[in-house]
Amino acid sequence: MGFHGANAHIGVTGLAVMGSNIARNFARNGYTVALHNRSIAKTDALLAAHGDEGRFVRTETIEEFVAALEKPRRVLIMVQAGEATDAVIEELTAAMEPGDIIIDGGNAHYTDTIRREAAVRARGLNFVGAGISGGEEGALHGPSIMPGGSAESYKSVGSMLESIAAQVDGAPCCTHIGPDGSGHFVKMVHNGIEYADMQLIGEAYHLLRDALDLDAERIAGVFTEWNTGDLESYLVEITAEVLNQVDALTGKPLVDVIVDAAEQKGTGRWTVASALELGIPVTGIAEAVFARALSGSRAQRRAAQGLASGASADKPADAARFTEDIRRALYASKIIAYAQGFDQIAAGSAEFDWNLRPGDLATIWRGGCIIRARFLNRIKEAYEQQPDLPSLILAPYFREAIEHAVDSWRRVVSTAVLLGIPVPAFASSLSYYDALRAERLPAALTQAQRDYFGVHTYERVDREGKFHTRWNGDRREVPG
Repeated sequence: MGFHGANAHIGVTGLAVMGSNIARNFARNGYTVALHNRSIAKTDALLAAHGDEGRFVRTETIEEFVAALEKPRRVLIMVQAGEATDAVIEELTAAMEPGDIIIDGGNAHYTDTIRREAAVRARGLNFVGAGISGGEEGALHGPSIMPGGSAESYKSVGSMLESIAAQVDGAPCCTHIGPDGSGHFVKMVHNGIEYADMQLIGEAYHLLRDALDLDAERIAGVFTEWNTGDLESYLVEITAEVLNQVDALTGKPLVDVIVDAAEQKGTGRWTVASALELGIPVTGIAEAVFARALSGSRAQRRAAQGLASGASADKPADAARFTEDIRRALYASKIIAYAQGFDQIAAGSAEFDWNLRPGDLATIWRGGCIIRARFLNRIKEAYEQQPDLPSLILAPYFREAIEHAVDSWRRVVSTAVLLGIPVPAFASSLSYYDALRAERLPAALTQAQRDYFGVHTYERVDREGKFHTRWNGDRREVPG
């Protein structure tokens, strides 16, 4: 704790819970860690509680902080995304020297990271935008880390990041993602998939509760059982734990006394906005974002209480069969969410010339992160066997899994609709699957309408080229 001189291997500035836990993680792995926080009290609180976990250097000013670091200096920023991050970067670049490395471990928007990397590089420094997933526990015990930046930067910081990351089958859940904003882009899509995953689990819970009249304890048992099979994942595991929690004040299941309005920090919205710009349909992720927004529209929801339901179906008579149907529908919809996320990553990679490797992402998401799940091994294998896979659902394993689930999937969505139970992510995922496999979509009509009112032309199935019909004239077709 009392080390002095320029001997620290890495510095961490921003010592809220995530920053503190990552600093402790570095120290536990044998690194000397310089500590800095705008409020010195947080630095001292960390040292008082955990100073015996490794070698720390206490600093008070940015200048003292930078002076404590060995060269090339490595600084990890763990402050709030946005203006706070820009302010810290400005302070650091003024105090650091060419060749030094700034790592932003916050939830930055990837376009900000592209801008920051270019600005910092212009001043002779290196900038790494590192997506970090795993929450507070992951930060301390091993997160999934997605660093983007120059290859030169990764040579200097990669081994350190890999050593503090989660480890699965002897492989670290950290790899060099690609240039500039690629790491934060991948983390953004990861969070979008997380939104979809959570919404799908929520819809499964809703169906078990309202279609089968199961209480929270019994539903917890269902999720516990599901977590022993293909659905084994961190999110399914914690779902069972949440549902088993009893409220000390009322004696009721805690989930039944929590207000049903889900908040969001913005990464899901970023994912959908980016997908719109890239022209990639991430329908499951979008429905998850909108579902949170709708849940928070509390005044509208209160006003809508008592509207006609028009429910016209009996609840499923065979609870065991319908529970299995829900499990299969959940798995199939989850596959769609990941397939759409990987489509977006491929599109982002092409747009920004990042040369991202989907199999690497599946590998580093297997541990540490919020969406860690057994079936990520299947994704890893799929891309190893076919690196240019057009869609994840075309890989033999996933194609077979969906074919095995599709009848259950249809029964679940149709039953939910007839019972008036909202399943936006289940339904949109099934519609996406049906649209993708359709031999002919109604888009031909849409394109004809566009040509009618805007002379936007169309292509034909039987010859090359663009064409236009003179809709307001003689109705003859002419070359476009």
